[in-house]
Amino acid sequence: MSDIIKHECGIAMIRLRKPLSYYLEKYGTPAYAANKLYLLMEKQHNRGQDGAGVVNIKVDVNPGIRYISRYRAIDQQPISTIFKRINKRYKKVKKYNPDKYTDAKWLKQNVPFTGTVWLGHLRYGTHGGNTIESTHPMLRQNNWRSRNLAIAGNFNMTNVDELFSILLKLGQHPKDKVDTVTVMEKIGHFLDLENQELFDKYKGHYSNEEITEIIENELDLGNVLRRACKDFDGGYAMAGVAGHGASFIARDPAGIRPAYYYADDEIVVVASEKPPIKTAFDVNFSEIKEIQPGYALIINKNGDYTEEKFIEPIEKKSCSFERIYFSRGTDPDIYRERKELGRLLLPQILSSIKFDLKNAVFSFIPNTAETSFLGMIEGLENYLSKRRKDVLIDGKPTLENIEDILDFRPRIEKIVTKDAKLRTFITDDDHRNELVGHVYDTTYEVIRKDKDSIVIIDDSIVRGTTLERSILFLLDKIHPKKIVIVSSAPQIRFPDCYGIDMSKMKDFIAFRAVIALIKEHGMENLLDDVYNKCIASIGMSKVPNYVKEIYEPFTYEQVSKKISEIVTPKNMNAEVEVVYQTVENLHKACPKHLGDWYFTGNYPTPGGNRVVNKAFVNYMEGKLVRAY
Repeated sequence: MSDIIKHECGIAMIRLRKPLSYYLEKYGTPAYAANKLYLLMEKQHNRGQDGAGVVNIKVDVNPGIRYISRYRAIDQQPISTIFKRINKRYKKVKKYNPDKYTDAKWLKQNVPFTGTVWLGHLRYGTHGGNTIESTHPMLRQNNWRSRNLAIAGNFNMTNVDELFSILLKLGQHPKDKVDTVTVMEKIGHFLDLENQELFDKYKGHYSNEEITEIIENELDLGNVLRRACKDFDGGYAMAGVAGHGASFIARDPAGIRPAYYYADDEIVVVASEKPPIKTAFDVNFSEIKEIQPGYALIINKNGDYTEEKFIEPIEKKSCSFERIYFSRGTDPDIYRERKELGRLLLPQILSSIKFDLKNAVFSFIPNTAETSFLGMIEGLENYLSKRRKDVLIDGKPTLENIEDILDFRPRIEKIVTKDAKLRTFITDDDHRNELVGHVYDTTYEVIRKDKDSIVIIDDSIVRGTTLERSILFLLDKIHPKKIVIVSSAPQIRFPDCYGIDMSKMKDFIAFRAVIALIKEHGMENLLDDVYNKCIASIGMSKVPNYVKEIYEPFTYEQVSKKISEIVTPKNMNAEVEVVYQTVENLHKACPKHLGDWYFTGNYPTPGGNRVVNKAFVNYMEGKLVRAY
């Protein structure tokens, strides 16, 4: 994606199913789990570069021994920072107490991060400040082990105000009004309640010390989630660890956010993507399972696990945007889907260049679009193969055109190169925009001036800012006849509210295009009508997406054409056309991931419609704030 967009976070969890002595004997190091978690997190660094955190829980330690350890970081390399600190603990032991380096009992009592349960998180700050306090895992502490709770998640809730009010009615005093805090405190409340109910059940029959152990063995995290999550509206994959070592990973009922796991007799491991599990543990993809929507993987204190339904699943709407761009393309399913997205675009591309392949050069930007580019080229080669057969079998070939047909190959070049990743050192929009024009460079002397068309595929075009301020301007310098920018994703028309930072209507180039069309056709009253409907719907629990109505008077092609006009810089010599993937072809390419609300406005939860209506109200009122 040439536009910089922050998106959903990443989670990683490891549950050791054997005593620490087992791993010390087999692998010769107390850092076995730490090393594996480091791999899981590094292989998901694409999911979060604003911060990272790790929490570790020791199971069955004596009172007075610290059993919860947590490190978090928000610097340039947060994953490395955290694990360097953890490894210093091990190195210190090896240097000053070498005889204790493989003593499991001593390590567990004296060294942090030698516990059984590991939870890691990578953060993209789509909402709230980028502070250490907002970095997961979040910790809710108590003097009873089974009432402690560490939470890390990949989620956004659309109904934070409602959840906050529920906490107030429960008698709580939340320290912040953000979804992370409200989610943790709501789960924490019912964790407390579950503890108390078990305590009351056994009070008078056992001593308090005995009851503590009974609670830890009998506490039902599935029941906690069933009671806590019934009011949640959003996309989420939430991981939680109680202080006594039981843990869970819960997935929203529409399966919006992803979560996968692998288990054997040594470990249970969870991640937001499959390739990190494959890499870290060298297992087959077929052994990695998807946590089903509305279900939670629950691991008890002893390391036994089950997948339990905690909320009624609804129609599965897994995020397709994740498949197009955000996830690692080394997942075989995602790789095939991205190639298919490119292949399905070929008819539109050929039409755009009027089938003049001899005078066309094909390329891609950025590197994440390479897979869809490969699919596009494969489709082009199949098209040429069919054309050769048609000419040779059904036509009247001459020796000259037979040689021409057989020798022809599509022209493929690396036209645009990205010199730097701004997001590694520029985070605010104003300063990033100042530099965006200098991030890309072009390859010279590969285009025939005023004769060749350039076809460049991008995985998505959200704002169009980079096209307008950098890429098209640079491409025009090499004097192509026409520039065709191809998006493997459809037009992004509506905000996301489930974890991707696409929340302000005015940022979307498709929205800007339809507003321009409305004004050109003298239909401003449509904006007022939709605004009034949105205003009237405020406070209602279930409402339709009224913003859809502003797109209805215009065809998909009309909007694409207007987008082409908007992104074309002044004094541009080459003709510019922007070609978008269709929603129909998106579903063909990603048949098991049909979440498409940012393209269609079909939100999977009631909160989505409330958010998009509020986002439109904000636009009409000139408010530059998120709608959730």
